[in-house]
Amino acid sequence: MTIPFEKLKARLLANPKVKVEYDALAPEFEIAAELVRARQRAGLSQSELAARMGTSQSTVARLESGQTLPSTKTLLRFAKATGSKFQIRLSAA
Repeated sequence: MTIPFEKLKARLLANPKVKVEYDALAPEFEIAAELVRARQRAGLSQSELAARMGTSQSTVARLESGQTLPSTKTLLRFAKATGSKFQIRLSAA
C-alpha cells in the first residue's frame, strides 16, 4: 500500500525530533527552491544552465536538490546564467 507523500510527511513531522531536524534544514530547502525557480523563469533546462555556467548538468541537479550548498561565487554564476539579480537579505526574526 502506497502512502501519499503529504500524509507521510505529516506523520513524520508529528515526531518532535524529526520536526526539529526538518525545520533546521528549511533555509537549505529554500535556497534550492529559489535556484529551481530562477532556472524555470529563465526557461532553461538543467543542461542549458550548466552550459551557461561552465559546469555539468549533474552539478546543477545537486544544487537544485539541496545536496550541495552553493558558494557565493556559484550563486553569482547561477544568477548571471539565469538573468537573475543576486541578493542576500537578512531580516528581523
